[in-house]
Amino acid sequence: MDFNDSPEEAAYRGAAREWLEANARPLAPGERSPGLSDRGQPGMLEAAIAWQARKAEAGWACITWPREYGGRGEGPLERVIWDQEEAQFWTPPDFMTIAIGMVGPMLMVHGSEAQKARWLPRIASGEDVWCQLFSEPAAGSDLASLRTRAVRDGDEWVVDGQKIWSSGAHYAKWGILLARTDPDAPKHAGITYFVVDMTSAGIETRPIRQITDKSHFNEVFLTGVRIPDANRVSGVGDGWAVAITTLLNERSSIGAGAEGATDVAGLIELAHSTRDEQKSLLDHDGIRERIADLYVRTRAIDLTSKRTLTAMAQGESPGSATAMGKLVGAKMQQELTALGMELQGPAGALLDPEEADCAWQEGYLFAPGVRVAGGTDEILRNVIAERVLGLPPEPRLDKKVPFREILMQGTN
Repeated sequence: MDFNDSPEEAAYRGAAREWLEANARPLAPGERSPGLSDRGQPGMLEAAIAWQARKAEAGWACITWPREYGGRGEGPLERVIWDQEEAQFWTPPDFMTIAIGMVGPMLMVHGSEAQKARWLPRIASGEDVWCQLFSEPAAGSDLASLRTRAVRDGDEWVVDGQKIWSSGAHYAKWGILLARTDPDAPKHAGITYFVVDMTSAGIETRPIRQITDKSHFNEVFLTGVRIPDANRVSGVGDGWAVAITTLLNERSSIGAGAEGATDVAGLIELAHSTRDEQKSLLDHDGIRERIADLYVRTRAIDLTSKRTLTAMAQGESPGSATAMGKLVGAKMQQELTALGMELQGPAGALLDPEEADCAWQEGYLFAPGVRVAGGTDEILRNVIAERVLGLPPEPRLDKKVPFREILMQGTN
């Protein structure tokens, strides 16, 4: 794996930096761009949409997407170069992860030509924000146990059910929805995948107040919601295969953000600038060892990600390897922010978010949710064990049982 830019990559990096310098403000030393925890601030959604539109107009949106859908038609290494350069400038928080990182790649694999032409260009330009309607109160890690049902009525489907932990559903225009269309089929085979207009009659979105005092997640209730059959992705009963494509891209998107989420440089600066009675905390051997350990593991995540990208650049699929980046990166985020809180000591708990930067506090409180999003640690370990290491799968006694019988057993 060669870490140096080729002449072509160096020229590409220079062009990206030139455009960014003309359209964005470089970050000051120690400054950070707004992150997930800043999405609720006034004007951030509008700023994110405008920034995506500006990139699209200049041809810098969706680097790896085909040009006919609003992208640049380039490879994963060019996307990495762009991300590295963009990270050095102040930009709004990312409201487009679900649309660009999950919906777009899914549509390119499973969508009809009409669906691709309808939705992909608007995603690339930032015109439409999307949300994900997968998890339910009784179907989290075991997603195939979902109970939201869709019944065919002519050229439409009537949907009833409840979804939960739906990020951004309170401001999204479109949602990707899994619903059960055949309760007499085994649970994985009776699911169909839809795109739903979030302004449709019968949709009620209730933001969930989190421990961060923000409302990033939502409950979504669907009562008699009508979805045109034209919004069905792939065949009836093929929803699980489409969902797997979506989830692989979700884990890849979350894992790709692990390097940025684990701010070791910020942790070093915090330790250096915080003093006890005698010296900087960075001068304490125990603290230096803990930060060094975090740094080494963060570099391992980064290098593993680059190895995956190198394979992709050679035409190989990342497959289930994305689960490893997400599993390790999410845990690292929690450990690193916990150490940041520890370094601040009791004084850190007294900071007023209206007057001080509380990034460590918000990151620490938000981190447990990252370990659930895109698959819990336990689910990811199963994926790695079975699909990467080739170990025998866990017994699944209900895999071939009609879902209706599973429901009846649960009520007895």
